[in-house]
Amino acid sequence: MSKVLFVKASPRGIRSHSVAVANQFIDSYMKRDLDAQVNIHDLFKMELPPMDGQTLGAKYSIMHGHQATNEEQLSWMKVEGIIEDFMDADKYVFAVPMWNFGIPYRLKHYLDVIIQPSHTFEYLPDKGYTGLVTGRPCYISFASGGEYSPGTQGEDLDYCRNYIQLALSFIGITDIRQTVVEPTMQKGPEEARRRQEAAVAAARRIAEQF
Repeated sequence: MSKVLFVKASPRGIRSHSVAVANQFIDSYMKRDLDAQVNIHDLFKMELPPMDGQTLGAKYSIMHGHQATNEEQLSWMKVEGIIEDFMDADKYVFAVPMWNFGIPYRLKHYLDVIIQPSHTFEYLPDKGYTGLVTGRPCYISFASGGEYSPGTQGEDLDYCRNYIQLALSFIGITDIRQTVVEPTMQKGPEEARRRQEAAVAAARRIAEQF
């Protein structure tokens, strides 16, 4: 039995192209792995601990071997709870729309919570940074209103796909498969529908080997 963590980074529900394709991926995957457990995190409904002064105070107190205050410890326990939930998964699925050339702010918040030293990565003087979330595949459903894939005029403006793939690979998730729906707006609704259908077909093929 595999545990799949499905992270939705769009608040648009079924109107979201990235979520629509990721839903089809999950559906196809569950038909192949009947015992799979899918844990869904809708980041726009999920309560995330603030990475504020108190939380960061706890982080650096722990890192430097100092005693954190009770309030700091309680704040850090919430961070560790999110990390433990993330680390409990065997496989990852993300639905990620591009917002202003980057990722949605709630996804950035989530990544800021889970990317923590000694939990999801470590630093050793002789090796440098090493990711600790290894041996786990990830599928990402991307969507963007314009065209930003390699070879397009917007390629240099893509800080969405490049960033999340960098962030995940930093913590050890290097087996990343993806589909992209683009443009969802630039060429009208019919072309967007056609591009989504193509992405769904590709997502289903990926799910067969996931």
